[in-house]
Amino acid sequence: MSQSHHNVLVIMPAWNEAAVIAGVLQEVTGSVGAFADVLVVSDGSTDATAQIARGAGVMVLDLPINLGVGGAMRAGYLYARRMGYEYTVQLDADGQHDPAEIQSLLECARRESADVVIGARFAGKGEYAVHGPRQWAMKMLSFILSHVCGTRLTDTTSGFKLANRRAIELFSYEYPAEYLGDTVEALVVAARHGLRVRQQPVAMRARAGGEPSHSPLKAARFLVRAFLALGVALTRPKTSVDVTQS
Repeated sequence: MSQSHHNVLVIMPAWNEAAVIAGVLQEVTGSVGAFADVLVVSDGSTDATAQIARGAGVMVLDLPINLGVGGAMRAGYLYARRMGYEYTVQLDADGQHDPAEIQSLLECARRESADVVIGARFAGKGEYAVHGPRQWAMKMLSFILSHVCGTRLTDTTSGFKLANRRAIELFSYEYPAEYLGDTVEALVVAARHGLRVRQQPVAMRARAGGEPSHSPLKAARFLVRAFLALGVALTRPKTSVDVTQS
């Protein structure tokens, strides 16, 4: 794995994204290459995701089995902690997140002295929208987690997220691998350890490839699983990880 040169690490969890990852990486490296390193965590991919990423000149962690987004991100946070990065940014490998927005997340973190910054889709920027049960679930989750985190949040299931050194330290030890663990439960973990959570409006784009997951059946399943994830998060005992000196 190549040596790092910057204090920002973009972590891209990827599972079988060979069809789109070359184009996504070309855009990402072109957008952030001057100030950030890029790490692709191939999450047990059975296609050429890892090989394509290496060919694009970025760092790659090639996990032997599929751990899910939470497990892949924890591996990325562990790497970031060991290499001494000051910030990480989670970025989807399917092209939905605009890498040009990363600068605004960094600016928000510095302006607000935030440990975690969510790239929020429902905060007045862009045209991304959801409807029906999925919308209801997202609004209720945001209402509850706003109280947990002590700040107004409108998009608590966003996978576009910045973490500073304190959050990296915490997440490298404690980052839930369950469904929505990298979003809903991670915010609860952060709040319980005294981390400052804020959000920054961003625009969401269509996937570069693959199928969206917005059928009525999937929306209803999301509703049930989202609140199960929240229930687990709120009842899970707090660990003893100390981030005060990070």
